[in-house]
Amino acid sequence: MRILIVAPPWYDVPPQGYGGIESMVAGLVAGLTRRGHDVTLIGAGPAGTSACFLSTYGRAPSERIGEPLPEVLHAARAYAMTSKLVVDVIHDHTLAGPLTAPAQAAPTVLTCHGEVVGEFGEYYRVLGATVSMVAISEAQRRIAPDLNWAGVVHNAVDVAVFPFRERKEDWVLWLGRFNEDKGAHLAIDAARAAGRRILLAGKLTEKAEHDYFDEHVKPRLGPDAEYVGEADTARKHELLGAARCLIFPILWEEPFGMVMIEAMACGTPVVALCRGAVPEVIVDGVTGFIRGAPAELPAAIEATGALDPNACRSRVERFFGVEVMARSYEAIYRRAIAGLPKRTGENGRGGFGESRDLAMPVN
Repeated sequence: MRILIVAPPWYDVPPQGYGGIESMVAGLVAGLTRRGHDVTLIGAGPAGTSACFLSTYGRAPSERIGEPLPEVLHAARAYAMTSKLVVDVIHDHTLAGPLTAPAQAAPTVLTCHGEVVGEFGEYYRVLGATVSMVAISEAQRRIAPDLNWAGVVHNAVDVAVFPFRERKEDWVLWLGRFNEDKGAHLAIDAARAAGRRILLAGKLTEKAEHDYFDEHVKPRLGPDAEYVGEADTARKHELLGAARCLIFPILWEEPFGMVMIEAMACGTPVVALCRGAVPEVIVDGVTGFIRGAPAELPAAIEATGALDPNACRSRVERFFGVEVMARSYEAIYRRAIAGLPKRTGENGRGGFGESRDLAMPVN
């Protein structure tokens, strides 16, 4: 197939540091290319994958994340580029890009990487049958079952690039962006209660992140709780491989959580609160521990010392490798292509309308 993938504009693909969606996109490009497909990638910054690359920004506007205009301009530039290409399917990972789906010659598959409630849910309902939506977990799809879901495909990593380490050090790791829903403050409290040192590495660029950090994280820092900055790829791999465990005390219905499979790929178990997709990723008592309340986390941190790092790595290889993800998306692309032509409105052009049933078996 001739596949066009549209990445968000905020980070390079693959990212140099933070960027879960961009990491997933880079893996998908690699997997699809290895399977013989002709892949074109639209993104920001320099080329970094095996795909033919079209850039909307010479440098990714990372410092402007959260502003609407870079996202809208990226979508407009991507549409202008797409109109000159001949492709079989468009796979969009952006928020604004799917607005152009009714005008595209090829069907649009949309992976939903974030929330599906509130205004986000209403937006996807209005898009209707103009896009075939893909959930990144069953948990995400259950929240809004009426959306035009084409299937569920878990995110994945290229396991080979993650260094496996069997012998661990005695400290705990928290890795993510500094948002209250990610629970960095709970991670510090749990590690301290367990008598373990904790390192925190994460994105700290937006005002809301600084506000949360200053109020809830900074006062908790000390000799046993250290913020080490936003780790680049090499540093992230080093931290994930060496940690006793990754702690993932989320306070929202996280639709996936890439850092969990990144840690497990390094042989590092995950201790998490039971929210969102956590039970789909972690095997409790095998690749980590799933707990219902923050008070249960310290004991779980201690118990990770008895888990087998090889089981963590094997789980990712079997269920969260890029080849698994690429095969699953292949099937969804073919269904979307077979569903052409789009439904049309009274004006004869593809328009927003009633959803079609594109249900697919999940992987």
